[in-house]
Amino acid sequence: MMCDDLQIAVIGVGGRGGVADYAHLPGKGSRLVAGADISPDALDAFAKRIDSDVLLYDDYRRMLDRRDIDAVFIASPDFCHEEHAVAALEAGKAVYLEKPIAIDIAGCDRILEAAYRSGSKLYVGHNMRHMPFVLKMKQLIDDGRIGKVKAIWVRHFISYGGEAYFKDWHAERRFSNSLLLQKGAHDIDIIHMLGGGYTQRVHAMGALTVYGDVTDRRKPEEKPQIRSVPDLWPPSAQTGLNPTIDVEDLSMMQMQLDNGVFASYQQCHFTPDAWRNYTVIGTEGRIENYGDYAGDVEIRLWNKPPDYKERGDEQHILRGDIKSHGGADPKIVAEFLQFVRGEIQPSVSPIDARYSVAAGCLATQSLRLDGRVMQMPNVPESWANTLRYPLDQPSNTLEVQ
Repeated sequence: MMCDDLQIAVIGVGGRGGVADYAHLPGKGSRLVAGADISPDALDAFAKRIDSDVLLYDDYRRMLDRRDIDAVFIASPDFCHEEHAVAALEAGKAVYLEKPIAIDIAGCDRILEAAYRSGSKLYVGHNMRHMPFVLKMKQLIDDGRIGKVKAIWVRHFISYGGEAYFKDWHAERRFSNSLLLQKGAHDIDIIHMLGGGYTQRVHAMGALTVYGDVTDRRKPEEKPQIRSVPDLWPPSAQTGLNPTIDVEDLSMMQMQLDNGVFASYQQCHFTPDAWRNYTVIGTEGRIENYGDYAGDVEIRLWNKPPDYKERGDEQHILRGDIKSHGGADPKIVAEFLQFVRGEIQPSVSPIDARYSVAAGCLATQSLRLDGRVMQMPNVPESWANTLRYPLDQPSNTLEVQ
């Protein structure tokens, strides 16, 4: 028998806030009852989309004062995550927080401290952990098909970068820190997941190589015009870019994990195609994906030497779904709701999310300091013991001195 519906609110109802719609299941365990946003248009669209008697707020603080709200989805811009998450956790709400958890390490740690001290549940929306191609690669690794993982190489092609990241706040360091962090946090988390450890040291290179030369910029008072389907080519033909652009459009980082695994992540925002390519090399073979979540996805396995085999020794075909991040979004929402009810432990912990952001932040510092090697600062062991769920995840902790 289903218990009473969880009463759920949303901070940041536009854009990525739409992921909370999957939690609106009146009579089936959860319902959206309130939303907060500084945009009247976004609030109006939210109310129409939910088609329910939701209460609307232009001040999230008043919404958090409501005792009947059990959980809050936070999908505000990245630079607001710290403020909103700390407030919601301290108000005793269970929190679903979009990645990245924050835009700097200090912000991440303040959120973790708020979760630790309040005892409120914190879930971070790393939806790639639910993508079929990632789960299949993890299964092959866990089944011992390539031996012990030693190296992970990731190439990330982003054809829509000019539209999605260089026309609004994402293009400015003060709001996003870097795209190596903002966009790369997904992939760094998966590198940690597949590699079985957290980044210990990192260095990086990168630059603003294309969009900095585009002179067609919108005025500060003009609203960004972002097309859902990029139709301008080449990227230098982009129009209406953000007035200020000081983040890199080409970045690459190298990491050593705390268990000795070596990894690299490369990101480009002006490619003609859009997908991620993962290569995982073990002591007895390697796997590589072709395609990620649009159309058919193929995982190729090589574990028999020595000749060249274009498609490997085995092929695992998966059906991709271009919608909802390959079908991952409804799965992470369902997992969050089960977590709030105490039915399961989630697949990603706040500690995991913090280390993915920290690695991206350190890589950003490195590339802006001529590739200097950066060392990972660890979280207090007491936080990790409380917030690292599931408990079989890798640990990289030291008491803060």
